[in-house]
Amino acid sequence: MLRILRHGVFGLAVLLGLFSATPRASAAYPDRPIHWLIGFSAGGPVDIVARIMAQWLSDRLGQQVIVENRTGSGGNIAAAAAINSPPDGYTLLFVAPNNAISTSLYKKLPFDFIRDTVPVASIMQLTNMLVVSNAFPAKTVQEFVDYCKANPGKISFASSGNGTSVHMSAELFKVMTKCDMVHVPYRGSAIAFPDIISNKVQLIFDNLPSALEQVKGGTVRALGVTSPHRWPSVPDVPAIAETVPGFESVGFYGISAPKGTPPEAIEIINKAVGEALKDPKLVAKLAEIGGIPKPMTPAEFGKLVTDETEKWGKVVAFAGVSVD
Repeated sequence: MLRILRHGVFGLAVLLGLFSATPRASAAYPDRPIHWLIGFSAGGPVDIVARIMAQWLSDRLGQQVIVENRTGSGGNIAAAAAINSPPDGYTLLFVAPNNAISTSLYKKLPFDFIRDTVPVASIMQLTNMLVVSNAFPAKTVQEFVDYCKANPGKISFASSGNGTSVHMSAELFKVMTKCDMVHVPYRGSAIAFPDIISNKVQLIFDNLPSALEQVKGGTVRALGVTSPHRWPSVPDVPAIAETVPGFESVGFYGISAPKGTPPEAIEIINKAVGEALKDPKLVAKLAEIGGIPKPMTPAEFGKLVTDETEKWGKVVAFAGVSVD
């Protein structure tokens, strides 16, 4: 009997050890600030949306959600920092198409995004917008294509970094129109706009939030959106697909976390984001910058990221681009 009791106690100790080795969220989660890493510069579209959401979540959760800009490498510096952080629910990553694109575009990434992260929440969908310097002669997409073909290699396009949807939208456009343009990557679109405004670089296929801000300010001119049809918030701007049939590049914004993050923390953040996307004031703010709320369960968001990774992998291969 004593031997059986000893075995039972030992088994219970092992079981408790296993439970203690599994990351768990604090019963009061969150009980300290949450750090939300984003891969692009302050003032850009990702930063704008992150700060709108972070303020709402801070108020809702009772703890500050701190936005940290970790720029460079098409968002991969932020992704690596998040993946290497403790999976305790206090480090989140802003996820966008660049994370899906980088998997196939970058040949030497120190991580596997699908394997090393867990999906948390979807925030919104958005389109990109082709905008050009006011000094650029083309006023329509067709005029742009004609000018580009007449001046091969003489037009340069900015991006918010290698592997971003801003970059790959332009690469897809190049393939589909046979336009020869030179890529000039920046560490965020906000940094690129001074050069576009001055016509040092002629254009950018930027995320709608920051592109629209510049268009409204009259500093650049909009030629088209990258969605398959006209975007609800800018109905007067034609879809590029009206001139280039089949052209499409619709993005997504969301949240992921390091693999091993406690399910309780994921559930709390997902629920809070879902509630935020029902708040009329927050939805109105997203609409002002062209975003369409897209709440999802973690599993649904994970499938979206996986599907986008496969889709952009085909585009990367078709365009023949890569980054070492």
